[in-house]
Amino acid sequence: MAGHSKWANIKRQKARVDAVKGKIFARISREIIVAARSGVPDPAGNFQLRTAIEKAKAADIPSENIERAIAKGAGLAGGSSELEAIRYEGYGVGGVAILIEALTDNRNRTAADLREAFSKNGGNLGETGCVGWMFDHKGVCTIGGPIDEEQLFEASLEAEAESYDLISIDEDTEGAEVFTNVANLEKLADVLKQQNFTVLQSETRWIPSNTVEIETPEKARSLLKLMDALEDLDDVQSVTANFEMTDELMSSMMV
Repeated sequence: MAGHSKWANIKRQKARVDAVKGKIFARISREIIVAARSGVPDPAGNFQLRTAIEKAKAADIPSENIERAIAKGAGLAGGSSELEAIRYEGYGVGGVAILIEALTDNRNRTAADLREAFSKNGGNLGETGCVGWMFDHKGVCTIGGPIDEEQLFEASLEAEAESYDLISIDEDTEGAEVFTNVANLEKLADVLKQQNFTVLQSETRWIPSNTVEIETPEKARSLLKLMDALEDLDDVQSVTANFEMTDELMSSMMV
């Protein structure tokens, strides 16, 4: 799983700021709705809901918004949610593989919106399975603060984690990402917390098994425009791609 922090680093560098907070609210609220619908509407007994709520609190989503989303997912707010989780796949410039996870109440609308975003930005929406084989679905816990690597190694063994990477959360904060199989994510998060690590986020993530190096500003600009266009769609929850680029090239695109 070499290089599996590279995409996370790209995401951190191109992360949105306050101007799209409303979009972040909507995206996380949909996660809460689906989590509450798929299990008990109580975070104590629903790990998926618990992690979605933790993500909502980290994004400063008001408590009343969180409670409203839980109630909607549980069918207690009138008009039960019909959101459906769907994965889409496609290609960007240079043969870059792209996976999109969406929550939608209208498959036709979502597919049409995705197809338009791809076609306007040098890519194309593909058939199911066309690039999925290039990615592994993993559980990931991101921890922050000074990392005692020996302690992290021991905790990872206890939690049956597969690997970890030391990373920089931001300019001033050290951290690590710990990887496991999806079914083991709850155990991993619990063990890390028991070992007094600060778990910033627990999530599932698609990890590319191979990558495409982007070396020119033109290709980099085209790909980032495509990623932005896909992420801006209301139904899209996450976008993952298998490209890499140098920090210098990425920074020049962010100016």
